[in-house]
Amino acid sequence: MCEIFGISANRKVKINELLRIFFSHGIEHPDGWGIAICDDGNVSIEKEPVKVSKSKYLKSRINSRIASGHTLAHIRKATIGHVEYENTHPFTGKDASGRSWTLVHNGTIFESDKLVKYQYEQKGSTDSERILLYIIDRVNALLEEELNGFDVNARVELIEEIAKELSKGNKLNFILSDGEYMYIHKNADGTLYRKQEDGYAIFSTKPLDNGRWDEISDNTLLVYNNGKLVYTGEKHNHTYVEDLEKINMIYLAYSGL
Repeated sequence: MCEIFGISANRKVKINELLRIFFSHGIEHPDGWGIAICDDGNVSIEKEPVKVSKSKYLKSRINSRIASGHTLAHIRKATIGHVEYENTHPFTGKDASGRSWTLVHNGTIFESDKLVKYQYEQKGSTDSERILLYIIDRVNALLEEELNGFDVNARVELIEEIAKELSKGNKLNFILSDGEYMYIHKNADGTLYRKQEDGYAIFSTKPLDNGRWDEISDNTLLVYNNGKLVYTGEKHNHTYVEDLEKINMIYLAYSGL
């Protein structure tokens, strides 16, 4: 299982200690780490396909001040895709309007006809990258249709539709950024938590301190802006239940055995 992290705030918050604790979990997730800082309309990605404890760069980065109001992070335990830079989260890309979309994902897509074609378009080989490419394609299709613009309500509706669609039969825990809004979804019990503070919200696969952390509801899209919950979606019924046979089959498929 990978781990994901996000923070949405109404101001730039120092996040060094949060990231230090989050990345300390990298002992169990040796296949890469990454950070996406998405402030002021820009996306800055820093990532390496190496174990956290072996990254001199990350150690130096965490010891330098990091203040952000909109950041995603990830530590990887690979299921699909080799351990290489192209398969390291976060993934980011721009839609036809120039808006950047950035994704961190914890889960596995076992089945989805919608994502098959992206195997031939992606830079790496992960199902997570294919999810992002699919989202951007769907956004672009709506941009062509919406003559009066593609506002946040349309974006939320689309991401909720995609979450319901791709979660069927799959584990789909993700944090997605469109540069303004943060979209959070999980469909596996006990795999994503939220801590609400004054003016900001933190999301993490595991609680990062002894404060109050509430588990994110399963099967429901949440949308945050500037640290505030602005949308709670309609609950679907695509709860993921671990299937060891499926997991073993997908390991074999991608190990080349």
